[in-house]
Amino acid sequence: MVLVDDFGREVTGVRISLTDRCNFDCVYCHNEGLGDTRGPMDASDAEMSADDVVRFLEVVEGYGVEKVKFTGGEPMLRADLEEIIRRTPDSMETSLTTNGTFLGDRAEDLVAAGLDRVNVSQDALDPEAFAQITKSGAYDKVMEGVKAAVDAGLTPVKLNMVVFTKTAGHVEEMVEYVAENEGLQLQLIQYMPELTGRPEWNIDIERVHRWLADLADEVEVRDMHHRRRYYVGEGMVEIVDPVENPEFCANCHRVRVTHEGYLKGCLNRNDDLRPMGEMTRADIRETFEAVVENRVPYYGEYLVRDGDDGWTINEEYIGA
Repeated sequence: MVLVDDFGREVTGVRISLTDRCNFDCVYCHNEGLGDTRGPMDASDAEMSADDVVRFLEVVEGYGVEKVKFTGGEPMLRADLEEIIRRTPDSMETSLTTNGTFLGDRAEDLVAAGLDRVNVSQDALDPEAFAQITKSGAYDKVMEGVKAAVDAGLTPVKLNMVVFTKTAGHVEEMVEYVAENEGLQLQLIQYMPELTGRPEWNIDIERVHRWLADLADEVEVRDMHHRRRYYVGEGMVEIVDPVENPEFCANCHRVRVTHEGYLKGCLNRNDDLRPMGEMTRADIRETFEAVVENRVPYYGEYLVRDGDDGWTINEEYIGA
């Protein structure tokens, strides 16, 4: 049976971090660029094994979970990624979020293992700007990875671009790029200043919406979040704008799993972590049910308006 939290949200997907290691050190990310990043390698002692991940997925399949997204850090730093995808229950749609560095060499193997979709972080099409944002010289490898993903049939390949002051000037070029290249889509992801401590990097995302509305050949409004899709040429552009958006959180249907094997009901919180013990099937079931029962929307419930039209943490959920 599908589990439903106290806010009426069904949990039909899981997002699993396979590692916190990353070979990028993006300026907007609060915890990447960590650990041994020489290349794909076996799981460390601090990371869930492939057996742990598969056991978890087999248990939550029994609760009606239909989708799994593998993330990191950089999930392709796991040498056993293909094995994990191959062993994922057939009933689940599998997707991957990656910076694309290792995708060129592994895209075909990932498809053969059963990967359905891929998102590639791509914050600029200018190599110099890319290097400044990611603290990486891997621009050419990422571009090769995107092409390899398209050629391997992982279409549409979604390019994830975080929109803030250092990337805003590159949005137009990115939109033109997906409009001119079949098989690509663009997700413009709203910058979340409260997670990085740099509010001065924020921009008005509604200006981007208005610009795209004038540019697009067609605009579609999805039922989920009433999120708008802008069709431009061969491509589609979608803005993911969760900030100060209770409706966004009201449509969240995922539970998160950390690389260490903790469950959390909200991606943006770290005070609701629950360990899965020895990760036996009984441990997983007990923890999964407890996490779903205690899920709280981030905006509008965990964060609530204060008297100055700002946001403050609802004391009801502190330490929950």
